[in-house]
Amino acid sequence: EVHLAESGGGSVQAGESLTLSCVVSGFVGLGRGSLSWFRHAPGKEREGVAAINGDGTTYYSDSVTERFTISHDNDKSTLYLQMNSLKPEDTATYFCAADESLIASLVIGYPQAVRLISYWGQGTQVTVSS
Repeated sequence: EVHLAESGGGSVQAGESLTLSCVVSGFVGLGRGSLSWFRHAPGKEREGVAAINGDGTTYYSDSVTERFTISHDNDKSTLYLQMNSLKPEDTATYFCAADESLIASLVIGYPQAVRLISYWGQGTQVTVSS
């Protein structure tokens, strides 16, 4: 059984940094699929912000590129999202996601990918104040 558990959310001021973690268990599909971070703000669609393939290739949405960094520690089975220079518009619930078939470029580049993702965490809230 695949289980994703996020942590690290919180409330920060604009310009500050935050690191999210996601412990991934039972997922053996990273070789052909990907791990990713999505976010869901009130009144908006859930969007993919960062994704990583098994070979370490990463993709980012335009809204977070050069501010956020996704990484995966195989030994710890943990996915990370380092978020720098946070803005109030980054306020959202952040979800860890995994899929055995969707590669990172499709997770970020294909808006309908959110409907195809196989596994989701429960989310962690990030609030950025101005």
